[in-house]
Amino acid sequence: MPSRGTMPALLALSLGYFSLGTISLAVVGLNGPIGDDLHVAPARVGLLVTVFALTFAVFAPAAPILLRRWNRKRVLLLGIGLLTVGAALSAVAPNYGFLTATRVLGAIGAAVFGPGSSAAGSLIVPPERRQRALAVVFAGMTAAAVLGVPLASFLGGSLGWRPALLGVAALSAIACVLVAVYVPEIPAGEPPTVQAYRNALRTPAALSTVSTTLLFMSAQFTVYGIAGAYLKDRFDASSGLISATLLAFGVIGVAGNALSPRIAEKIGGARTITVSVVGLASGFALLLVAPHSTPGLAVFAYWAFFSQMYQAPQQARLVDLVPTQPGMILAMNAAALYLGMSLGSFVGSSFLPGIGAGPIPAIALGILVLAALAHAASARKVGVVPEVPEPARTV
Repeated sequence: MPSRGTMPALLALSLGYFSLGTISLAVVGLNGPIGDDLHVAPARVGLLVTVFALTFAVFAPAAPILLRRWNRKRVLLLGIGLLTVGAALSAVAPNYGFLTATRVLGAIGAAVFGPGSSAAGSLIVPPERRQRALAVVFAGMTAAAVLGVPLASFLGGSLGWRPALLGVAALSAIACVLVAVYVPEIPAGEPPTVQAYRNALRTPAALSTVSTTLLFMSAQFTVYGIAGAYLKDRFDASSGLISATLLAFGVIGVAGNALSPRIAEKIGGARTITVSVVGLASGFALLLVAPHSTPGLAVFAYWAFFSQMYQAPQQARLVDLVPTQPGMILAMNAAALYLGMSLGSFVGSSFLPGIGAGPIPAIALGILVLAALAHAASARKVGVVPEVPEPARTV
């Protein structure tokens, strides 16, 4: 475990990640109230998630270059400050256009803070504790899916969407204060340049590792990005059952994120990613044959454990690959992560109306095969061939 001296800093970064994840996805739970108040269709409100994700993907790689002369703590405070201001302005948006602009502002802050927090978490602990430190930091993002989005939805239904977003902004402001107090000053390191990005991508396994993140997240969000509609269509689930299933998914995902460093310490980071990919694939395969009844909902929650095993060991692998520029390579990985979320959600929502929920996991499985190939290529390039465990037999 990270030492007691560094734990407050890691928890502050984790809370920042929690507010980031909640702000990025809160509009999912507030779709109806926002649409009713601003007189826009639900589909246009849903685009606010895509706007956030694409802005993040564009600015995450650019931020290390633009802020290369700043020390890492100043970068973190700028990022979470912009995120907080964006959320606060969203709460007072008079129209859809203004709300969209605030989402762009918040996403720029998230693009600065997210990769920066992972880099900071990896640098304030010894190398042997890196994976556990990254798991603590990224646990905030995982918890946002479990608690943040349902909490925003509850507040939106009881108090209105504007107070809900103000509450999220207040949480982000608290995280900002805690980062200022507990995160130590961290030197900026070697200034990144466009050429540095090119050199990083030429590093053996770097491009294939980042590509694995893009494809892995695309596969996951092909199903998870349309979770509500998928569960209703596939299992005829009520709104209550959908909420319970997503809560179970999140809780299991938190467990996967928490246990992944221990697993990686025993079998290595590359093999942990292999287990994650195989486990996710088995989950998609089981969804294809699951009964069209309530017990089948358990299958949906099953693959959450493997989906959240992925992030900490993958980020640690990237830091090991490019140790002189951890912020830069993690920014590239974060951009791939958000692009994958957008791409997967687009694929799932595009196919669902035409073919129904049943075949959707097969499409996700196809994308995951590409992720497995990219991961195998990355492991070979650093001299580690991933061992693929024998999949569990199903009856």
